[in-house]
Amino acid sequence: MSNQENKPAPPDSPDRRNGGPGSGGDQSFNWKGLLWLVVALSLLAAGVIYRNTPQGKPLDYKQFLAELDKGRIDKEKGIKIITSVGSALQSIESWSEADPAVPGLIKRKTPINLEVVREELNRKLEEKGFVPVFEEESNVGTGLLMTFLPLLLLLGLLYFVFRQQIKMAGRGAMSFGKSRAKLLTMDKNKITFKQVAGVDEAKEEVSELVEFLKDPKKFQKLGGHIPKGILMVGPPGTGKTLLAKAIAGEADVPFFSISGSDFVEMFVGVGASRVRDMFEQGRKSAPCLIFIDEIDAVGRHRGHGMGGGHDEREQTLNALLVEMDGFDTGEGVIIIAATNRPDVLDPALLRPGRFDRQVNVSLPDVKGREGILQVHAKKVKMAADVNLNVIARGTPGYSGAELANVINEAALMAARRSAKAITTKDLEEARDKVRWGKERRSMAISEKEKENTAFHEAGHAILLEVLEHTEPLHKVTIIPRGPSLGSTMWLPEEDKYTQRKNELLDDLVVTMGGRVAEEMVFGDVTNGAMGDIRHATRIARKMVCEWGMSDNLGMIEYGDNNEHVFLARDMTSSRGYSEDTARKIDSEIKLLIDNSYQRARELLMKYRPQMDTLAKALLEYETLDGAQVREIMQHGQMLNPPNNKPPMPPAVPEGNAAANNRDSGTEDLPPGLAGAPA
Repeated sequence: MSNQENKPAPPDSPDRRNGGPGSGGDQSFNWKGLLWLVVALSLLAAGVIYRNTPQGKPLDYKQFLAELDKGRIDKEKGIKIITSVGSALQSIESWSEADPAVPGLIKRKTPINLEVVREELNRKLEEKGFVPVFEEESNVGTGLLMTFLPLLLLLGLLYFVFRQQIKMAGRGAMSFGKSRAKLLTMDKNKITFKQVAGVDEAKEEVSELVEFLKDPKKFQKLGGHIPKGILMVGPPGTGKTLLAKAIAGEADVPFFSISGSDFVEMFVGVGASRVRDMFEQGRKSAPCLIFIDEIDAVGRHRGHGMGGGHDEREQTLNALLVEMDGFDTGEGVIIIAATNRPDVLDPALLRPGRFDRQVNVSLPDVKGREGILQVHAKKVKMAADVNLNVIARGTPGYSGAELANVINEAALMAARRSAKAITTKDLEEARDKVRWGKERRSMAISEKEKENTAFHEAGHAILLEVLEHTEPLHKVTIIPRGPSLGSTMWLPEEDKYTQRKNELLDDLVVTMGGRVAEEMVFGDVTNGAMGDIRHATRIARKMVCEWGMSDNLGMIEYGDNNEHVFLARDMTSSRGYSEDTARKIDSEIKLLIDNSYQRARELLMKYRPQMDTLAKALLEYETLDGAQVREIMQHGQMLNPPNNKPPMPPAVPEGNAAANNRDSGTEDLPPGLAGAPA
């Protein structure tokens, strides 16, 4: 294929310890501090209220004498002459009526200098029949207390709060070594094998784990033991995590989930401590499952770092190896790990006694895809005439995650047009969108660009139809979709796990078709065949170096067949063959591509009228399905053209068209897509 690009947990659980979900509240909120703050504010308010308690206006000495003459001073309460310690001044404390019309007495204070008014005051008091009482008081402590009590309370509150924060910080520092494994509660999120489809063989392999967790004695009475660990290997989105949750759900045991990256920290020794704490938690909750997702983050091969030495990741891996080797399966703790890079894992991690068994969770076949679609279709409303088997046959190579996304995208499309149910058309469009991208009808393309794109795609489509060992054509379009200006799509009739040499050679010819068509029609080529060239080069190199399909070089593998560079191991490794062999390899690859190019030219010259007709039909209708292309090949015209011509998108001036042709850095499109000039 080619493409033309345009640019609630138990008390000891980590959830509760770390204040996560199920912890019963936000552990970081300081309720005690809030209580102390309320007390301090209450005392402060009480002091202010006390100091501002209505005591009547202070009386000066003349006013006091006037009140005394009028007889408004209460004799029962009497008069006190108070001398403050450490002060030369005194005060007269008396009780009088605030208002004759309002009953009630108010205490009044009159500041005096007793040495000055002693004679006059004694005379007045004797006349009115008052015998003064002399008292001494010290207001220094009371004044200081009332002044500094709020401040002291505030300082005490701050001390308490900071002490609590320091304690929490210390506890947080010590919790660096605590495992971050999350306990999955099965009450609300229970997953069973019924919700896992498309991986029947994997389910069979792990089903005995469920039996062991339910009845361990069944296996132990014969002397056998269950595997300590199971490593799930497979491409992303195939359901490895879902399968692990289903095991825990079926066995109804605690399920601890953690990612490999959660072990690695900036502090040395933290990862190893977390590993030990995780296994300790598992022993306390046994029987249980511990699931480590993306274990390659911590289980990479030791000794292949760029700088070598003993780093934090290796310490963590060593702790994991020791813990897995040190516990007995009789304890009821089973480790399940998942990765899509088993090639980078340390051999010591994969040996029996640690991960005893590897379970391959591969891409689902047509039956598995139909099962996955049925599981996800239960969550949405489907039209009565939808046949999921047809959709499953049209989605080869899709993972479980992609199929779930197909159902979701179809539901969104149906909702946008206010439909009552999801139709087959929605599912087909969602399938194309998930794999090849959304149509970009609003993209402004010049007529010259559209014409170039039409012939490019016509070249791919014609070769797909005339070659014997190719897959059936699904659709050809000049509507920009994803990173391409146009696309030629095909879908296999059945799932394929191997490819014959003739099929690969025809694939190379189809890939060359777009570039050949441009050269034949316009006498010039564009940079839009970048994806085609990359795809053809990759296929040809694999045929020569890995698949033994070169007559001159024979059945020898050249290179280590490692698609992913793994640090210094692959950067420093030699290629394993001589310079002379390297030249022969390059020559064989070029020969395969040149022969494919020449064969594509011969076929397109033979079917030039059909290619011209197809290109014109694409310019007129923009999108044609495989049946309409076959009508052109057989009858020279379409007998059943599309019902409606699409609206023409806005065109751009010819001089600006080149702006759409400069991005040549995008990656290859997914399988089943051949592209147009970009």
